[in-house]
Formats: sequence, structure tokens, C-alpha cells
Amino acid sequence: MAEKRASTDKIGAEARAFDGKAFTRRLSTGPGVYLMKDAEGSVLYVGKAANLRKRVASYFDARPKGSRIMRMIARITDIEVSLTRTEGEALLLENEWIKAHRPRYNVLLRDDKSYPWIVLTTDHDFPRVAFHRGRRDPKRTYLGPYPSAGSVRESINLIQKIFRVRNCEDSYFANRSRPCLQYQIRRCTAPCVDEVSANDYAAQVDDALLFLKGQSQKVITRLIGRMEAAAAEQKFEQAAIFRDQIESLKQMQSQQFVSAGNGDADIIAVAIGGGGACVQVVSFRGGRNLGQRSHFPTQVGEATASEILEAFLGQYYRERIPPSDIILSDSVDSIVVFAEVFSERAGKRVTLQPNPRGDRRQWLEGAKRNAENALSIHQASDARIEQQFEVLADLLGMSEPPETMECFDISHTAGNQAVASCVVFGRQGPVKSLYRRFNIKGITPGDDYAAMRQVLERRYRKLAEGEGEAPGLVIVDGGKGQLKQALEVFAELGLDGIPLMGVAKGPDRRAGYEDWVLPGRARPLEPGPESPASHLVQAIRDEAHRFAISGHRGRRQKAAVASPLEGIAGVGAGRRRALLSHFGGIRGVRKAGVEELASVPGISTELARRIYDALH
Repeated sequence: MAEKRASTDKIGAEARAFDGKAFTRRLSTGPGVYLMKDAEGSVLYVGKAANLRKRVASYFDARPKGSRIMRMIARITDIEVSLTRTEGEALLLENEWIKAHRPRYNVLLRDDKSYPWIVLTTDHDFPRVAFHRGRRDPKRTYLGPYPSAGSVRESINLIQKIFRVRNCEDSYFANRSRPCLQYQIRRCTAPCVDEVSANDYAAQVDDALLFLKGQSQKVITRLIGRMEAAAAEQKFEQAAIFRDQIESLKQMQSQQFVSAGNGDADIIAVAIGGGGACVQVVSFRGGRNLGQRSHFPTQVGEATASEILEAFLGQYYRERIPPSDIILSDSVDSIVVFAEVFSERAGKRVTLQPNPRGDRRQWLEGAKRNAENALSIHQASDARIEQQFEVLADLLGMSEPPETMECFDISHTAGNQAVASCVVFGRQGPVKSLYRRFNIKGITPGDDYAAMRQVLERRYRKLAEGEGEAPGLVIVDGGKGQLKQALEVFAELGLDGIPLMGVAKGPDRRAGYEDWVLPGRARPLEPGPESPASHLVQAIRDEAHRFAISGHRGRRQKAAVASPLEGIAGVGAGRRRALLSHFGGIRGVRKAGVEELASVPGISTELARRIYDALH
């Protein structure tokens, strides 16, 4: 206790020792970025300025400030600055540092890792168009991110329908001997069996890429030229295909045209209320409405609509290519800087227009209404979850509701490909960035107790070593047996203080009638289907179940489709492809003898013997 008090006193002394006015007198009057830090070295706030001295000094003058800003200033013990050549460079650096540090007092936009993209696998001789989430390969071409998965699938559907670009997996493509159904229904040109030349397929992909970038008119002009050339050569069937593509594109343009020019625009509206905010983005590309998405920035505090919008713009377009027109519900202080930076990034003139007139005003008003409605629903959901946490704490006899809960479940088929899931719920609902899956290994198939013990040991070993934060409650899917495993693991790791609970199916296995198995309690707790806490526990248990099943299915599918050639030392992707191509598939490879295998280029006699032994 004495050590803690001494540490607190030291931190307080350091905070008092920081003289903001003296510090700002030494600052440059040029543009740059500043980081405000507390006594522990954590970044409190990241900001940019056209004049660093003037901007930073404004925090320490006598003018009144909001309570949130005053709390931040009281914690400052150090300020770091980085000079830049222009205010535009400062804007870019500011958003890089916001993403890196996630400061407590900045308005934060959630991470974009989960946003959907369209990928064209341009590292392949015959690229495919596909849905993508997660990390991006620099060798491939990505379009997006899109506001929703539905808008991605709709765009892929159009690409297949109009341009007939393949959507199949590379493994499926590599082993075709005849065209598939997609070719028969005119949604692919079957490059897998040479029904289309490499040059013609490359033209299809190029047209699709232009279309996705919003350059539909350029595509139509190209197609008209090809149609006329095909007709002149009396290739009337080919000319008819081009004609149908042109008609499809023109019909789409007439149905979804939104403005003069290329129709690329983002409409961004902010709604504030109840201590929170919602930013609604409606996206148009090439005249097509790609849909809308609601964003709920965190750490809003007392920020105004303009301040929220300014923070949002920098973070939202950090990895996106801005459209030609960005229509805003409120003006922002750095509108000229944003226009310059966005124009440079997009390689064209980008205009930011607050409070527009005419049709654009109607679109903005619609986006504003949607933002207000989304914020209302979001806050009602937050209030409901908060109540559920409070009732749960009451039932479990906890002094206060847990900040986070973690729930574990195991999924397998007859003990094979067992996968454990760990899902995390906070006071605002699921925290998907903290979800984890664990492949269970080295246990007797079907031993759920051993599987539960293994996943808990792997999940909490680092916590026992002092890394990470402990959850407020841990839930295991199961009864006394699973709970016993959890208690033993926590006792071994010295984590006895973390509350534990098991959730077992009730007598009738009906939702809402589960038994809550608690340590030290002889009879299970039965909250019943009417309890808000029961709804919360059902939600996290069902989410853990879903996440475990999806992981298990993926592992089982991978095992089912894995080639028998995989895992043979010396047989990589190139040699697998050569063997399958030479013998017409895995069946032919199995039938081949050592001498026949060795006749394939790149396969030595020794390797042929190894392959033969592995397959027999």
C-alpha cells in the first residue's frame, strides 16, 4: 500500500512539475504533430497544427475549456512534437499516430480490418474476382473497402454477369478438364480449359477493373469499338456478346445515375446525442449506390459535430482512395488541407462540400435521418446491455458488473479436428477483435474435459505471467466437469480471484432454462427465460458456440480437400501442379509407378519413390 501511495505521489509531483507555458515558448511556429503523454508514458492525445506554438499554447491559456479537456491537461507530464514541411503532411502523420497509439482523448474510429473488399488475383495468369477480408497481398489488386458484405457480393455478381470473370478457387481452376456450370450459364468464359485466349481474358479483367473503379463510360466506349470490329469481320456471335454487355451497362447507369460527371461521391452525416455520436456514410461509385454504413466513434465526450467529422475524415480515408465529391453535414476547420491531401492521394481533384443545395441536399438529409435513427437504436442497445450486466452481477453476488466476460466452447466431430473458441463481451456487446480460436492437439479424441483444460491453460498462461488484463468473468460451456477443469487450471496458474461460471443445458434443453453452475454452490442457479442476465449469458454462449463450430468446419473442410501430395517432403505447389497436370488428377498419380512418376519434369527417382510410398 505504501509503495502504491509513493508511486501515486510521484506521478502527481511529475504532473505538477510540467510547465506548459514554458514548454510552448520553445516550440516552432511551423506545422507539425504533437503527442501529449501522462506520467506512465501513455499517449493521451495526438493533434496536428499549422502553427505548433500557437496550437499547443492554447491548451495552457486562461480561456475556459470543457471538463474533458481540463482532465486531460491535468494528466500531461510531457509533450513530444514532430515538425513537418506542410500542414498536409501533419494531417497524414497525425492519423498514422492515432492508429498506432489509440489515444484516450482522441475521437477514435474503429479498426477497418473487418471491412469487406473485392480482390482481383492479378498475380495469377487468369485472375479471379472474389470477396476478401483481412490482410491484403501487395501482389493482388483490391477495390474498397465496401460499406457492407452485401454490396461486395452484388458487385461480384455484376462482374460475373457482364464481364464473365471467373470466381472459382485456384485449386478448382487447376484441375478442370471441361467447363463447369458457370460457363454454361454464361457467367465465365472457362479459361481453365482454354475456351478463351489469355489476351481476351485479360481484356475482360481490365474492363471489370475499370468498372469497379467507376469508369463505366470508358468501358462502354471500349466495348462499342470491339463490337464494331467484330461485326466488320462478320463475327456476329461475338459482336452480339459485346452488344449485350453494352446494354447491361447502359441499363445499370440509367437506373442508378446520381449526378453529372462520373457519379463518384461519399455523403457523410453526423448525429450527436446522449453522449454518443453516429457518422453515416453513403457511397456512390460510377453512379452506383454501394450502400451505407453507420460508424460509432468512441471517446466522443464533449466534441462538436465539426470536431467529430474532422477526426473521422482523417482516419476513414487513411487507407481509402477518396471519391471526387465528399458531401458533409458540417464544415470542418481543415477543409482546405483535406482537399489538398485527398486530391494528391486520389490523383484527381477532390472537393469537400458542406451544406450543399439541390439534389445533394436531399441525399444529405436522408443520410442525416439514418444517422439519427442508427444512433437511437445503438444507444437503446447499449442501455439494454448495461442493464443485463447489472442484473448478472446482482445474481452472482458481485460488488460491481464485470467490464468484460470471456466464454469458451469446444466443437468437434467424433473427437476429430477439435477446435475451442474464446469470445469476449464488453459493456457494449461483442468485442470481436479479441476473439480467439485454438486447435486442440495431443488429447484423447472426444475428451472434452482435457480439451477445456488445454484451451484455458493456453489462454491464461501469459496472463499469469503478467501480460494482458484479466476478464471480470469467465464462462465455460458445460456443467460441473468443465467447471472443475477451469477451477483446477486457475488454481495452478494462481488466478483464483477471477470469477468462474459453467452453463449447462437445463432438463428440457430449452433456451432460457439453462443451469448456471457456480463454484461452492451445491445447487445450480436457474435465472429463467425472463431474466435480462439470462439473455446476456445465452448471447455469449451462443456466440462462443457459433465461433467454435465455424472454426471446426473450416478445419474439417481443409482436411477433406487437402491433396494427399501435401506434406510429402520435396513436393511443393509447383511439383504438385506438374504431377496433377501430367496424370490428369490424383487418381492418375496413384496409379502411376515409380518410373512413370520419375518421368515428370522436376521429379527425381528418389522423390518418385518417396511419392509412391506415401500414396501406397
